[in-house]
Amino acid sequence: MPLEQYLVDNHAGWRLAMSRRRPVGDAPLAARPVLIVPGYGMNSYIFGFHPRGPSMIDCLSARGLEVWTVDLRGQGRSIRARGNNRYGLADLAIEDIGTAIAHVLANTKTGATSLDIVGCSLGTALAFAHVASVPTAPVHALVSMAGLVTWRGAHPVVRFAFGSPRLVGLMRIRNTRALARVALPLLTKIAPSLLSVYLNGRSTDLTQASKLVQAVEDPHPIINREIAEWIKRGDLVVRGVNVSKRLPELKHPFLCVVANDDGIVLPATSRHTYDVIGSDKKRLLIVGDPEQPIAHADLFLFTGAQERVFAPVADFLLEV
Repeated sequence: MPLEQYLVDNHAGWRLAMSRRRPVGDAPLAARPVLIVPGYGMNSYIFGFHPRGPSMIDCLSARGLEVWTVDLRGQGRSIRARGNNRYGLADLAIEDIGTAIAHVLANTKTGATSLDIVGCSLGTALAFAHVASVPTAPVHALVSMAGLVTWRGAHPVVRFAFGSPRLVGLMRIRNTRALARVALPLLTKIAPSLLSVYLNGRSTDLTQASKLVQAVEDPHPIINREIAEWIKRGDLVVRGVNVSKRLPELKHPFLCVVANDDGIVLPATSRHTYDVIGSDKKRLLIVGDPEQPIAHADLFLFTGAQERVFAPVADFLLEV
């Protein structure tokens, strides 16, 4: 079944690109729709692509889930219709995710009045920032895929890259996708260890570089600075709300998916949300082993993701 595509006004100068994949096959329609939120420097393309089998969207919709994706400001097909290009984490978390939630619930075929959110990498932080800042948000369950709320340590490469909030906030990097198109095959051949903090060639088929890089987006200077400040502080703070401190108060059913060899969000940082959230229904899924190490983006792309990640995510959402 093809994706249904939408452009949705966020009332802040942007039209956010959203898509829906309706359930296929004989599986009964799930009770609630699911919204997938991408992370930083990426877009929703990755959810509909897998180099060796059905994608995440394919797998979830085959289980009866109505699957929605959103590209936030600066991602994918989203369009800046007016105004400037200045925005930060709070704008993405509160206005953009709020817009996406409202659109899903106004158009879902499930008849539900709440939805589930799968946050990927930074998308997890944005989802938690939304529910912590908007207590009445109609969000039922939350899934974190290689995501975080509180920094409990960072890889040396990440600490170096975001070492100076002021400096990183002044840097504007363009044409990242074109750079990745050249760099990915090169690193795969001559320096796989450098690439392995994000993608591990032992676990993921990297031969389709031209397709993989379609998920890549340019970083944003303001968000770069905010991430650097967040790493130094540890806690996620959005518009005066300390999201990290609110975690014990949150009761949403929660699935935490951790990549065992993640060099972007270290496993201890990723699982910290699971350790402190106040939910009575929570589950931890650690993916990867010495024979098949799973890095940050491998969770969506590695050989066997369908059985080891996508199926458990669907099981959890259907169960809760």
